Amino acid sequence: MCGIVGYIGERSAQEILLAGLKRLEYRGYDSSGMAVIMPVKNNLLIRKSPGKISALDKLLKSKPLKGSLGIAHTRWATHGAPTQTNAHPHADCDNEIALVHNGIIENYETLKNQLLKEGHLFASQTDTEVIVHLIEKFYKDISLEDAVCKALKLVIGSFAIAVISRREPGKLIGARSGSPLIVGIGKNENFLASDAPAVLEHTKDIIFLEENEIAILNKDCFKIIDLNGKKKIRSPERLGWDIEQAQKQGYKHFMLKEINEQPKIIENLVSLRIPKNNRIIFKEQYVGIEKLKSIKNIFVVACGTAYHAGLVGKYVFETLSKVPTQIDVSSEFRYRDLLINKNTLVLAISQSGETADTLAGVRQARKLGASVISICNVLGSTLTRESDGVMYTHAGPEIGVASTKAYTAQLIAIYLFAFYLAKVRNTMPLDKINKLIKELRHIPRKQIEILKEQDAIARVSRRHSHLGSFLYLGRNINYPSALEGALKLKEISYIPAEGYAAGEMKHGPIALIDEYRAVVCIAASSKVYEKMVSNIQEIRSRRGKIIAIATEGDSNIKELTGEVIYIPKCDELFSPLLVALPLQLLAYHISVKRGCDVDQPRNLAKSVTVE
Repeated sequence: MCGIVGYIGERSAQEILLAGLKRLEYRGYDSSGMAVIMPVKNNLLIRKSPGKISALDKLLKSKPLKGSLGIAHTRWATHGAPTQTNAHPHADCDNEIALVHNGIIENYETLKNQLLKEGHLFASQTDTEVIVHLIEKFYKDISLEDAVCKALKLVIGSFAIAVISRREPGKLIGARSGSPLIVGIGKNENFLASDAPAVLEHTKDIIFLEENEIAILNKDCFKIIDLNGKKKIRSPERLGWDIEQAQKQGYKHFMLKEINEQPKIIENLVSLRIPKNNRIIFKEQYVGIEKLKSIKNIFVVACGTAYHAGLVGKYVFETLSKVPTQIDVSSEFRYRDLLINKNTLVLAISQSGETADTLAGVRQARKLGASVISICNVLGSTLTRESDGVMYTHAGPEIGVASTKAYTAQLIAIYLFAFYLAKVRNTMPLDKINKLIKELRHIPRKQIEILKEQDAIARVSRRHSHLGSFLYLGRNINYPSALEGALKLKEISYIPAEGYAAGEMKHGPIALIDEYRAVVCIAASSKVYEKMVSNIQEIRSRRGKIIAIATEGDSNIKELTGEVIYIPKCDELFSPLLVALPLQLLAYHISVKRGCDVDQPRNLAKSVTVE
């Protein structure tokens, strides 16, 4: 949520900051702003606007900011409406300091009341503004970084901040606790950002700030300290991503590009993990074999789409590895009386590695003695640093808010880890594991076959885009697919949609079925296929608008509905990897037909870094 960009160097800050903000739009926002130290008299000027970044862009064209030190921000409103006044950056009483902030300050009312008594004047309704006034309070005869340290010690909550002062025009300060912030190291220039895509055009050398760390950046050097001023020795990591991966490359939307990237990502990930001889490699996975042999249960924690990947994982782990597996949404997991111990393996799934509820759940699980392995896409993120082992998905930057390629990459990581566990725990004959791995290697080719039928899927989508609600039904390992399909549609088209286990239809949802609702039935070949066909017949008799996803060669389905999207034949175990694509494309094309903002749906943020 929200986006921060900071720059110090020799080039024009305005262009760099604005471009960086545009690359962070996927994080979710409702206003934006920028502050730059002007070279003449070191004046601090601020421009900000509610609405899209295009409004800020227009403002900057009429009132440009000229200088080589600045900070910028996209705000997702929490305290205070999304107005120009509440937009970031915020300044102190003397317009000497400017600050942007991601996160939530939980004790801001107490701090604000004290600052008001001391004579500070507040312009906004935000919690953020208390930080800049706290810095102002201490910024008398000490350095900016020392004033930031003193201020942040009084703050309770989560924050990532960027600060500049016209009194010290050669310095850019960043700090974090609970919200992500990275430092980009360039040549005669340095950067701050919430996420790497904002700076990939300029540098791939990144430092991921850790909890309660402060970065002091000059144009040609940097220093990292903790809140007590103690210097931390940190070296940048070289990111494997490039700016091309964060651009549309000819596609109309990032979401469509990312849907089409899935076969290549899966092929690369399988080749990386199983390069030859079907030996599975997890170099980043530091939980020992003996520990894996001794675990009694697995607990998966995740949110949103990652939760649905984890639900598939429950079926996969119990089928392949024979380990009892439970799953919980992170926001519930963190507040329950957890019955876990040293014999529990917690699998935490998060694309960004910064999901607040998942991080809180992981910390609680570790306190109770559980080992934690994370599935994550972002190198150096908080989750990867706080886990005992990591399985990176190597999906590249995912810009579309509605997750697509990250979901199937998470699924692949789950399948591969389940095979690894099966070998370690000797729960399945080796020849059967090798046969399934061979089948898994064919999945990218089969996904390509589905993508060749995008025009047909688009036509099905457009024919149903006028309907007011959707029901998604699936059974067994594709019940999670139904949940994920419904989520995709809700996220980007704003059509009410529910995912249900098809066997539960007669326990309530059947009352909803009529000629005004579409029902997406996942009827791929499986051991519960006949059960699914029975469900389809019940829907048909009640005049429901049926869209079936079935396995090629299935002529029976054609007799029940004319709207069939076929997927290639595969082992039932891997069917979620194929089913995901038509579900994603259905949601995408319905959203486009309805004129919705596919990549930046309203009210949503890519990374939920606050509770």
